[in-house]
Amino acid sequence: MNKKDIIELRAKTEKELTQVLADFQMTLAKARMEKKAGKLQNTSSVGTIADDIARIKTILRERQLTATQQKKETE
Repeated sequence: MNKKDIIELRAKTEKELTQVLADFQMTLAKARMEKKAGKLQNTSSVGTIADDIARIKTILRERQLTATQQKKETE
């Protein structure tokens, strides 16, 4: 995932990010099964997909923490 893709992810809503996350998780599961079966040509794609999932989860967590912090500041 290049920098442009990450910027596009940050522009998405929380609902859209959750959908993208689900899609990546399904892709990762399929890639892992193919890797175990010996059918996956590019085995490094499993790690790349896992990294992308981590990036999306990080963005979601940042938003949760920001919302919590803003809520505390208004109280």
